[in-house]
Amino acid sequence: MKAGNFFKNLAATVSMPWKKFRAKSPLLSFITGRVVTMLFLLFFLGFALFGLMELAPGDIVDQMMSQQLMSSVEGNSPKNGASPSGALGGSGDDKFFSQTQMESLRAEFGLDKPFYVQYFKWLKRVFVNHDLGTSLVSRAPVGFLIRSRLWNSVLLNLISLVFITGFSFALGVFFSTKAGTKIDTAATFFALFFHAFPGILLLILLQLFASVTGLFPVTAYPDFTFAETPVKFTFSYAHHIFLPLLTSFLGGVGGTMRMIRATMLDQMGMPYIFALRARGISEKRVYFNHAFRNTLNPYITGSANLLAGLFGGSLVLEIIFAYPGIGRLMYEAVMQEDINLVLANTMFISALVLIGMVISDILLAIVDPRIRYK
Repeated sequence: MKAGNFFKNLAATVSMPWKKFRAKSPLLSFITGRVVTMLFLLFFLGFALFGLMELAPGDIVDQMMSQQLMSSVEGNSPKNGASPSGALGGSGDDKFFSQTQMESLRAEFGLDKPFYVQYFKWLKRVFVNHDLGTSLVSRAPVGFLIRSRLWNSVLLNLISLVFITGFSFALGVFFSTKAGTKIDTAATFFALFFHAFPGILLLILLQLFASVTGLFPVTAYPDFTFAETPVKFTFSYAHHIFLPLLTSFLGGVGGTMRMIRATMLDQMGMPYIFALRARGISEKRVYFNHAFRNTLNPYITGSANLLAGLFGGSLVLEIIFAYPGIGRLMYEAVMQEDINLVLANTMFISALVLIGMVISDILLAIVDPRIRYK
C-alpha cells in the first residue's frame, strides 16, 4: 500500500505542471499533446517500416548483382558474336561481385546489422547530424532527391484540393436546394458512379484517349523546365496535367459534394432555421450566413483524410502518366529496396498527414465557437 501511495503521489507531482499549463492554455496544450503523439507515431512507423523491409526477400546488394548479371548477359548474347557462357563463369567471373565484395558492400551500407540497429543509427544521423542519409542506388543525398520531387507533388495535390473543394461546395449547396428533383437524382447518380469507379482504370482510359486523339500529352509533365521559359511552361504544364487532374477531380468531388449536400439538408431541417425564417430573414442569408457555416465542420474534419487520399492516389497517377513527383520516387525506391529513401519518403508524407490533422483540429476551434479544448 505504501508503494502504491508513493507512485500515486509521484504521478500527481509530475503531472501537476502539465495540468496547470492545460488549464491556462487549453488549445496550446492540445496542440502540444498532438505534436508529441505525432512524434511517437512517426517513431513506431519508422521502426515497423525497417522491420518490413528486413522481411522482404533479398536486399539492394542482391539487386545490384542481378542488374550486373542481366547487363552482362545482354552484352554477351550470341547476336553480338560472343558466347553467353562467360556471363556465368570462367573468364567472365571478374565482371561480377565476389562474395567478399558483396559482404563488404553490405557492411558499407550497414545492411549487415539487425534492422533495429540500422533504425537507431538512422535516427541518430537525422537528429544529431540533420542528415537524411544517401540513396543506396544513386548515391545522391536523400534530402536533395525529395526536394527535387516534392514541389511537383505538392503543387499537383494542392490544385486538386482547390478544385475539389470549390466545386464540391458550389454543387453541394446548389443541389441541396433541388433535393428530390430529377436534376438532383441525376447528379447523385453520377457522383456515386465516379466516386466508385476505379481511379487506376480511369487513368488508363484517359491515357488511351490522349494517345488515340492526340488532343493531350500521354505524360503529365513538360519536357523543359520552368527556368527556361516560365510563361510557356505554365501553359504547357496546365495542358499536361489536365487529364490527371480530371481523374482526381472526378474521384474526389462526388463524395465531398454528397457530404456537403447531406449536411446542408440536415441543417435546413433544424429548429433554428425555422426560427430564422420566422423572423423574416432572407433565404439567401439563411443559406449562406447560418446553414452553410455549419457545413464547414465535417469538411474540415475530413479534409486531412482527403489530402492523405490525394497523396496516396497520386502514386498511381505519377506512375501511369510519368509525372516526376514524390510518389513515383517512392515507388522506385521500394522496387530497388533503397531503405534510406523509402524511410525518408514515408516519414515525410506521414508527417504531412499528421500535421494536416492537427491543423484541421485547430481550424475547427476557430470556425466553431462551441468547440473548446479543455
